Amino acid sequence: MRKAIHLTSVHPRDDIRIYFKQCISLEEAGYEVNLIVADGKGNDFKNIINIFDVGKPSCSRLFRMTMTTFKILLLAMKMDGDVYHFHDPELMLAGLALKLKGKKVLYDVHEDLPRQVLSKVWIKPLFRRMVSMLVEKFENFSASCFDGVVCATPHILRRFESINEKSINVNNFPRVEEISLAPSWGQRENEICYIGGISENRGIRELVSVMENVDAPLNLLGQFQNISLREELISKPGWAKVREYGQVSRDVVVQVLSLSKVGIVILKPISNYIDSLPIKMFEYMLAGVPVVASNFPVWESIISEHECGICIDPQDISGISHAINLLLEDQNKAKKMGENGRNAVIEKFNWKCESAKLVELYKSVI
Repeated sequence: MRKAIHLTSVHPRDDIRIYFKQCISLEEAGYEVNLIVADGKGNDFKNIINIFDVGKPSCSRLFRMTMTTFKILLLAMKMDGDVYHFHDPELMLAGLALKLKGKKVLYDVHEDLPRQVLSKVWIKPLFRRMVSMLVEKFENFSASCFDGVVCATPHILRRFESINEKSINVNNFPRVEEISLAPSWGQRENEICYIGGISENRGIRELVSVMENVDAPLNLLGQFQNISLREELISKPGWAKVREYGQVSRDVVVQVLSLSKVGIVILKPISNYIDSLPIKMFEYMLAGVPVVASNFPVWESIISEHECGICIDPQDISGISHAINLLLEDQNKAKKMGENGRNAVIEKFNWKCESAKLVELYKSVI
């Protein structure tokens, strides 16, 4: 049995893309799959995917990017896998070291790193563009050394396909079986939902303001990336309509989706988001929930073609409020949009199509 080893220093052990999609799909394809993480929760060999934990890093970002990376590299080398598949840019040096040892290495690019650097608040604005250029050069060189590059979006693929001929696009689309039967519209409540990381760039400030103009509760599922931002927002009038769940299990996510009538994804127009394909949008669609989304060209083309939601300027409070109220008031329209979105995911935007590409890459690399 071929052994696949996934490595992450940042993502949780139950990450949707890494664990529930890629690792599980590879196991189903006949691989022995091991996952190395750094969350401090200990090893776990009870399930079909073996999880090895190198320990949670300290609060220091520098410590995580150096010592934690070194720990992951040492453990990875001991495990003698057939393919090493890493998911964080800070593990690039570990990936190069594994290549020097003669290992097969895949780099999974979740985001457009050089453009992401331009929005990092912990890098002084004066240095961001220079850091972005240096990061891009190093990432390009590293990617050319690896045995394949797995790109999370077509936009990222366009950058890497000229650097590494074994670059493929594996979109983070949902598993259809996770919501095998969408509940009937009559069982739903007049509720709005947002699922995912919570930050200013992901539109939480606008969303809380919008709640002042909407006669429905907001189910907020996810973790604030900035606690001070949460403390500021809970004093706003719109927060009175927010039901804060925090970080929850997938079962709770599915339950909330099955009760909701509007799904929100109003990311701000920063370079790293404009060409992304957010999993939450497709999860809303799979659950039969009409979407209110940012009017980015890629998103708008999907939503318009399949008539499954409304696209708006993510910084226009009035426009967002109007879109939500329209869906809550016109139940027939909302129901039809929900059905259209679910059909689109079942037919096209689903993980089954994507996993086949990943398994084929593994075969070609081995």
